[in-house]
Amino acid sequence: MAAEVLAAGGVSVTVVERMAAPARKFLLAGRGGLNLTHSEPLEKLLDRYGDARAFLEPAIRAFPPQAVIDWCHGLGIETFVGTSGRVFPKAMKASPLLRAWLRRLDGLGVAFRLRTPWQGFDGSPAILAMGGASWPHLGSDASWVPILAREGILVEPFRPANSRFLVPWSELFSARFAGTPLKNVSLAYGPHRARGEAMIARAGIEGGAIYSLSRALREERHGPLLIDLKPDLSAAEVAARLAKRRPKESFANHLRKALGLAPVAIALLRETKSTDVKAVALAIGAPEGIARAISSAGGVARDAVDRHFMLCEKPLYYAVGEMLDWEAPTGGYLLQACFSTAVAAARDLLRRLS
Repeated sequence: MAAEVLAAGGVSVTVVERMAAPARKFLLAGRGGLNLTHSEPLEKLLDRYGDARAFLEPAIRAFPPQAVIDWCHGLGIETFVGTSGRVFPKAMKASPLLRAWLRRLDGLGVAFRLRTPWQGFDGSPAILAMGGASWPHLGSDASWVPILAREGILVEPFRPANSRFLVPWSELFSARFAGTPLKNVSLAYGPHRARGEAMIARAGIEGGAIYSLSRALREERHGPLLIDLKPDLSAAEVAARLAKRRPKESFANHLRKALGLAPVAIALLRETKSTDVKAVALAIGAPEGIARAISSAGGVARDAVDRHFMLCEKPLYYAVGEMLDWEAPTGGYLLQACFSTAVAAARDLLRRLS
């Protein structure tokens, strides 16, 4: 994105890429449909960035979700808004968009130098977009951190974000339900709330609702995670429905008929020895690890860059995207901030070069 803005402004641009092909993690994101941004009101979207809102807000306001959508359309890629408000390309994958994008960059004269790791500052103006520390085999292995540290640039430690959290399931539960979603549930962790889907994994739990609570689950201690399996029913309504149990009817069958609970939800009650459909208490362990996390927290410290993301210690060098210290849940917020910070840095560099 930075290369496109710079080249469109008349600058000669080379993308130095350590992998054999560009945008490997972008393609990985496309496996889930490529959630580009979100259609919710801008104020609500900005709140999704938590304590990084003030840091990212000017860039996102300058290149907001509608700009991302318009940019996609300009590449000939149609988009649509899903039922959750998320914005996707109609093809539901990244490869057609990436091919169109690379054709545009080629038309603008952008050169690519592949299989070339970044070696450090050489005096040429540069926008660094080297990722965080998740999915390192796709290129973002944080190998740049020591280079910045030698220059006195503070990098906050990387931590897994939007990750799976470990749960010691029984072998029986894990074998039967790994890969099965808990649909339309509400989660509570201390003062934090999330609603959506949670996915049972062989060694833990993940999914959109879990990712929304990722930071709190990682950094705070509030006892067990409470899962409401029927968030659209009050406790009184649940009790009333369960009171009408027929003689000789098994409790599992009663839960299925009276409340419409899926087998995985009924099994979760049994697994946790819970009798409260509105507050299933689940002991949550540590994040599984940063290598398989969707994104990472940490990165170049916010006060190590100016408001255009230029490194304070290195004029005409910028850090953008996941290199910076911010995090957000899945839902389009990750790519949105990556796009917006890249555009902000490129526009500022253009202004300085001219």
